[in-house]
Amino acid sequence: KIKKLYNKSIKNLSGGELQKVSIVTCLLQKADLYALDEPSAFLDVEDRIAVAKFIQRFTRSYEKSAMIIDHDVQLLDLVSDSMVIFEGTPGINGHASSPLPKVESMNKFLKSLDITFRRDEKSQRPRVNKENSRLDKIQKAESNFYY
Repeated sequence: KIKKLYNKSIKNLSGGELQKVSIVTCLLQKADLYALDEPSAFLDVEDRIAVAKFIQRFTRSYEKSAMIIDHDVQLLDLVSDSMVIFEGTPGINGHASSPLPKVESMNKFLKSLDITFRRDEKSQRPRVNKENSRLDKIQKAESNFYY
């Protein structure tokens, strides 16, 4: 999709197009660790999925690491192998976990919020269970907050 932007002036790009250019520009730099702060910003759902898969393919193909800060659970689900969970009060105190496997870290994070997720059968996308729904109760009883 980035090839479509080659002939466009940077000043005429939309927010989502600029975001894609920024991500590719970052990944074109020679580095062992890439820092991406909210790569899902300004992107629609389909582009978020494409970007997550691109980042994952890139890091695996070139044996590189990426530190991704984002609030989009779907993007994090697609791109992550492990995660660091931050807990505390911003600007006051906090604690960072050591890197944990994705399922373990998501379970820990979602448990702290008392939220459960399921994977949609058709789209395979993460979905929040309705509080006190049958699935929510089953997953909480099994301490399985993430799928």
